[in-house]
Amino acid sequence: MPSALSVPPRYNVLGVGISALTLAHARDLVLANRGRLRRGYICLATAHGLTEAQRDPALKTIYNRSWLTTPDGMPLVWLGPPGVERVYGPDLMLAVCDAGRAIGLRHYFYGGEPGVAAALHEKLAARFPGLDVVGTFTPPFRPLDAREAAALRADIAHLRPDVIWVGLSSPKQEKFMAAYADELEAGVMIGVGAAFDFHSGRVRQAPRFIQRSGFEWLFRLCAEPRRLGKRYLTTTPLFALRVLVQKLGWREYPLK
Repeated sequence: MPSALSVPPRYNVLGVGISALTLAHARDLVLANRGRLRRGYICLATAHGLTEAQRDPALKTIYNRSWLTTPDGMPLVWLGPPGVERVYGPDLMLAVCDAGRAIGLRHYFYGGEPGVAAALHEKLAARFPGLDVVGTFTPPFRPLDAREAAALRADIAHLRPDVIWVGLSSPKQEKFMAAYADELEAGVMIGVGAAFDFHSGRVRQAPRFIQRSGFEWLFRLCAEPRRLGKRYLTTTPLFALRVLVQKLGWREYPLK
């Protein structure tokens, strides 16, 4: 694996460059950029996200233009080179919040349903005394209008967070980060999706052994069948089939 502070190389999964790194490496890269503006955004890649990217070339471009695109799902870890570890959004959030206290890392929470970002702030502040959360924002369930976007830019310019944690559904959060990464006076944006619900206590997280098994999708499907049924029951087999085709050399998936 590369040294802790070097940006890692990428490996190709269905035309998306996945960053070959570990959780500690990703954490250290975020910490090392404290005080630097507009580093870009970090995507947490899953089988669902990469399947969506096959239908949406713009999404594939967003993944490939990120500062980092991490292996959030276990299948992406298994497809990587030796030494790659899962860089799971909820774990990355905890690791950065914990270690960032020693250097005064400034956090901003963007996303979630009404009340979730505030609850997340409360839970993490209790878990990590000294955590510096400079602001939260709950967006509407639609793109920001001009007035709302201007207010967000002004808020971020005033608060200057080192990390904006983005908790929206995928691919909504990836498109938001790509659209605003050059406009917001912050360090890095990180799309962590369900981490907001997990760490605020709104949704139960899968036990660690299930997370490591590669069957977390099944746990989440059982917990939220109506919301996640279509995603997992179509995405998982389609992703596996496409990966097999790529591995057998029957089709090329170039990085774009």
